[in-house]
Amino acid sequence: MNKQEFIDHIASQHGCTKKEAEKAIDMFTSSVIDAMGQGKEISLVGFGNFSIGKVAHVQLVLDSKKI
Repeated sequence: MNKQEFIDHIASQHGCTKKEAEKAIDMFTSSVIDAMGQGKEISLVGFGNFSIGKVAHVQLVLDSKKI
């Protein structure tokens, strides 16, 4: 489901306008991004956890014989 389909889904499920549904999605996503940018972790029971973690550096070596 893309963003527009999700907006339509929220609007039909909750009896709100598509503009209101889009605003709710935008408020949620921008708030998650802002909180994570401050190093906070978000835990929504029954939905999921949002956090930023470190990923180890990976070095790839291309084998020219296989290309």
